[in-house]
Amino acid sequence: MSDSKIPLIGENFPEIQVTTSHGRLTLPAHFKGKWFVLFSHPADFTPVCTTEFVAFAQRSEDFEKLNCHLIGLSMDQVFSHMKWTEWINDNLEVRIPFPIIADDGKIASALGMVHPNKGSNTVRAVFIIDDKGVIRMMLYYPQECGRNIDEILRVVRAMQVSDQKGVAMPANWPENGLIQDRVIIPPATDEETAKQRVKEYDHFDWWFCHKKL
Repeated sequence: MSDSKIPLIGENFPEIQVTTSHGRLTLPAHFKGKWFVLFSHPADFTPVCTTEFVAFAQRSEDFEKLNCHLIGLSMDQVFSHMKWTEWINDNLEVRIPFPIIADDGKIASALGMVHPNKGSNTVRAVFIIDDKGVIRMMLYYPQECGRNIDEILRVVRAMQVSDQKGVAMPANWPENGLIQDRVIIPPATDEETAKQRVKEYDHFDWWFCHKKL
């Protein structure tokens, strides 16, 4: 994997060999035919990261119902990951069911997870990769702000519906202020289709048509 530039939305996730708390894995091949969320955290045994891992673990079954799996990453050794998840299980009674990558910094740097102005640890990066190994979303949070796990789950759901139905998803879907849980029809690209769209769908204008799923 080259570290000359970070991968971008719409590109294939680069093939990498990783050491994890669940053993050696090859990405994205390990999740072939499945979606997965790769997320980095600054360090094991830190409070914000602990709250995030508990939250991810508590929603892991919801991700799996969407054929989507979780995998974490930080620049800690694998035994640190193992002791930390053991501590979470023993003290917070939450089992961490997903693997955590032990990185020496090469993977994090190549994926754009290290932002020097925020220190030498990884920021809270999120990559959503689809069942074809394509990067569908990238999201970055600073170390001092924990992620909203429900939002990550929402995005996976939204992109899967978009793929299946050929539609676009409004802001805050399925609780949009304008059209609630409805979805958006892609804008027409010719005059005849535009005229037909306003006959077929609810709309604000020919370029803003929407429907129930």
